[in-house]
Amino acid sequence: MRWGNAARRRGWHHLDVPLRVTAIDHVQLAMPSGREPEAEAFYHGVLGLEVRAKPPVLAARGGRWFARGDVHVHLGIEEDFRPARKAHPALRVAGFDELLLALDARGIAWRPDEDLPGARRIFVDDPFGNRLELIEAPQPDTGATAPVEPTAPFEGRA
Repeated sequence: MRWGNAARRRGWHHLDVPLRVTAIDHVQLAMPSGREPEAEAFYHGVLGLEVRAKPPVLAARGGRWFARGDVHVHLGIEEDFRPARKAHPALRVAGFDELLLALDARGIAWRPDEDLPGARRIFVDDPFGNRLELIEAPQPDTGATAPVEPTAPFEGRA
C-alpha cells in the first residue's frame, strides 16, 4: 500500500485506515555468519522447534527459520553481530521441568526469575548470546475452581 504525501506529513497516528495488530507472525533474532549448525543444535535439538525451509532468495543470505505450531523464530545473519542482551522473545514451554533437565545435561546455563508472581520462568542465552525467556506453559484445565499454587522456587544452573 502506498501512502500519500499528506498521510506522511501527518504521521501514522492520523491515518484514515483502521489498523490493528492481530498476532505476531514471527520473531527475528540475529546471529553471526556460518554458525547455522549451532542454531539447529539449540533451537531444534534443545527447544524442539522444527527447521523450516526459507525461500531461496532468503536462504542465500544464511540463517535459519524454526517453528512449531504458531511459534516462529527466524535467525538472520548480521555482519556486525551483537547479541540481544535485554530485548528478548518469551517462549512458552510445555514440559518445563524436562527442559531444565535437558539444559543441565547439555551444560547450558540458565537463570531463574521469580519476579513475575505465579509464573515459573528462566532466562537462557542461545549459542550466540541472545537472551531468551522460557516460561512454563499453563497446564490444561483440570476442572479445579481454585488456582494452583506455584511449585517451590527452583535454583538456576551455571
